[in-house]
Formats: sequence, C-alpha cells, structure tokens
Amino acid sequence: MRRDKDLAARVRAAKGDSRAADGLVRDYLPFIKAETARFTGRPAREGDDELGIAMFAFHEAVLAYDEARGAFLPLASTSVRNRLIDFRRRERRHAEVTSLDERRGGADDEDDRPLVERLASERDEIGERETRRASRAEIAEFARQLESLGVSLADVAENSPRQQRTLEACRGALAYARGRQELLDRVAETGKLPIAELARGAGVERKTLERHRRYLVALLVAYTNGYDIIRGHLHKIVGPTGGDVR
Repeated sequence: MRRDKDLAARVRAAKGDSRAADGLVRDYLPFIKAETARFTGRPAREGDDELGIAMFAFHEAVLAYDEARGAFLPLASTSVRNRLIDFRRRERRHAEVTSLDERRGGADDEDDRPLVERLASERDEIGERETRRASRAEIAEFARQLESLGVSLADVAENSPRQQRTLEACRGALAYARGRQELLDRVAETGKLPIAELARGAGVERKTLERHRRYLVALLVAYTNGYDIIRGHLHKIVGPTGGDVR
C-alpha cells in the first residue's frame, strides 16, 4: 500500500514536470519491457519499435492517471497493450505489400503515389496527432496551474504587450528572471510577481511591468515546470539563452 502511494505521488509530480516524467519512465523501464514482452512473446530490446511505443504509452498513462480511479500500474499496463494492439493492426494492413514502390491506386483512386510515400504520410499523420494530443494535455495542465494562481489564459491574452517598446521591456524582465531559479519557483508557488526586483535587475520601468503583471506571471510559470511545448513557442519572445530574439 505504501509503495502504491509513493508511486501515485511520483505520477502526480510527473504530470507537470517533463524531467520527473522521464525519470519515472526510466525507473519503470523493466515493467515496460515486461509488458512489451508479454504482448510480443519475446524479450524486449532497445531500439524495438514495440518498446518505443510502449514507453510512449506509459507516458500517456501518466498524463491520464486519476488517483481516485485506482492504482497506476494497471492503467499503464492497459495503455501499453492498447497502443501495441493499434501498432500490430497497422502492421497487418501492410503485411501483403510486395514493393514499397508499387502503385496500388485503382481506377477510382485519386491517390496514385507509391506506397512508400503513402506510408510516410501515414506516419506523419500519426505523429501530428500525437503532437496535438500532447499539446492539448500540456496546455490544459498549464491552464490549471495558472488558475490556481488566479490567472486565466484569457487574462494572459488580454494582458499581452501591444507596443514594441513594452514588449522589449517584458523581454528584458523575462531574460533576467530565467537565470534565477529561486525567483521562478517563488512566482510559481505564490503567483506574486517581484516587480521591483525585475525592474531593477532588467533596467526597465516598474510601471511597464505592473501593467503586464498577469502576462509575466504566466510566462515565468512556464519556465518552472515541464512545459516543453509551450516553452518552444516562448523562444519566439525571448531567446533560448537570454534576451536574444529569434
């Protein structure tokens, strides 16, 4: 029972922290390999497609887990099996293929591309679906954390800088804050923005930052947790290492 509670706590922590999620996947790799081997009937090896899919399914289970509905590992086991079943079905669809260069379009089929191109398109579509799913999950978690601090995504949009001069001031404050983990953690815990410290450290006017308080809170929170997708978009506002704009 104690072990189940400890695991549930780790899963909760991993929902909003990509490093914690990666650590959980690494620690439970023997479990993931065992579930994969149970499905395939052979030992799981590094580099196997099935193992990669199972690891992704385990991470999906972390995002979907609701402690009120029971233990985590049964959910993870089901998630892994379902993903591998989907993969096996896709493989069977192409089991009769004799040549990837074969054109299989009939008279009524407008898509007369070689099969290799069709397969590539299918993989792209699957990847895009997974990316969209991960993005939705990350944005939902981000919105929940902001709401706990009294900030909504609508607030952030309304509070965004409109003028270039104001945007530059916010960039400077963000660049200053990103190099100070203690400051980022404090904002994430309290939702309070240290206006005076940011203005002084970035050399910008305090009033400018005050007008965009909610916008800055949201961006600083994004740099404290595993919001990798959101941070990728933020690099368009502040550079990956500081104030350089890309």
